[in-house]
Amino acid sequence: MPTAPRRSDTPPPRTANSEADVLRGFLDYLRTSIAAKVEGAPEPQARTSAVASGTTLLGLLGHLTAVESAMFTGEQVTDWQATLRPAPQDSVADVAARYRAAVDRANEVLDACADLGAPLPRAGRSGSAPSVRWALTHMIEETGRHAGHADILRELIDGSTGR
Repeated sequence: MPTAPRRSDTPPPRTANSEADVLRGFLDYLRTSIAAKVEGAPEPQARTSAVASGTTLLGLLGHLTAVESAMFTGEQVTDWQATLRPAPQDSVADVAARYRAAVDRANEVLDACADLGAPLPRAGRSGSAPSVRWALTHMIEETGRHAGHADILRELIDGSTGR
């Protein structure tokens, strides 16, 4: 395994004191962390699993793209397992660009939500929508969990560590 330079860790954000600013600040911090972990990963290792579960860097970012889109813009996902498998033609740049676009769309929705207790606007979805607060908290948990997976996978690929 080649040795990559160790990146310095970026400390958690110091945000304003409002609940919305803290939640959005931590989510954006984790979004940036996982995107940075995947961007620059060498091909084809970014799509190759080094663990028994079959998890890959591109799969993790593809999955988070789907979760962002489902949670904040109401897109339907019919096969969550499929979101963990990148298409053969997907490059690191392609998957990272789709993730950043999904985050941008999610942030547009969040920018329009002033009340954390209000349900998320979810056009085209039936059933009750989660509150903005719940969705932000869930996305912090989901993104943080997969960012930890990405840390391990990236270190196994090329020794790269840090946020």
